[in-house]
Amino acid sequence: MQNQDAGSRTLRRGLDVLAVVIRSGNDGIRVADICRCCELERATVYRILQTLIHAGYVETSGRYRYVAGTRINQWQADVALSQSQVAHRLKTILQHVSGVTGDAAFAVVREGRMSSCIARAVGSHPVQILAVDVGMRQPLGVGAAGLALLAALPGEEADAIIAQHGDTLADYGNLSPNELHTLVRATRERGWSVIGNHAARGALGVGVAVCEEGGGPTAAISVAAPLERMSRQRQELIVNSIRAALDTGEKMRASM
Repeated sequence: MQNQDAGSRTLRRGLDVLAVVIRSGNDGIRVADICRCCELERATVYRILQTLIHAGYVETSGRYRYVAGTRINQWQADVALSQSQVAHRLKTILQHVSGVTGDAAFAVVREGRMSSCIARAVGSHPVQILAVDVGMRQPLGVGAAGLALLAALPGEEADAIIAQHGDTLADYGNLSPNELHTLVRATRERGWSVIGNHAARGALGVGVAVCEEGGGPTAAISVAAPLERMSRQRQELIVNSIRAALDTGEKMRASM
């Protein structure tokens, strides 16, 4: 048991160091800054970095900085390609939904404990709630699409993600972990997500998870509009339009 605990502690430290290096981007990061961010001693950080460098996850940049290595860069390229393919697949669906509703529609995917907007379509209504831009990331669950994705995950996995969010949720309309748990339960019972005044003030969004047959969620689609335009009846209309567009898209791909 002690060996397992030590191994888990070493793995957590290695992952923490790797995460800090990745977040530093092309600028890289110094050992002193890694020590501060991870609350580790310099000797421990050097030992972890040497292991990560040997495995190709980290590289040196100049004399004193460390950046993500070739393995991480390849993974990021693969993720970007995958997201581009999903965005292309959902583009027509977003355009149809925004055309039917008159409001902005968004496609979002999961990136760890975060959500990332990969596409959006602007509607014809004079007031558009452009809650997120393409490429914007935020904690999974604070927006309608992210909430739909979070609720579509297995219970233990969703609970772990909410726990990882911690105090960061407070930056989104004072959302709390307990409130997010409640929203997830309501989404599962309802079959689609509803969330307001968190990612965007004065707005309400509804979202639907996009799930592969026999698999988990690959993306989610949401529509955001001013609160006064989002009665329960209109929420259901929007959800039905999203589902109909998804069904049509699946049938079109199946016939090709």
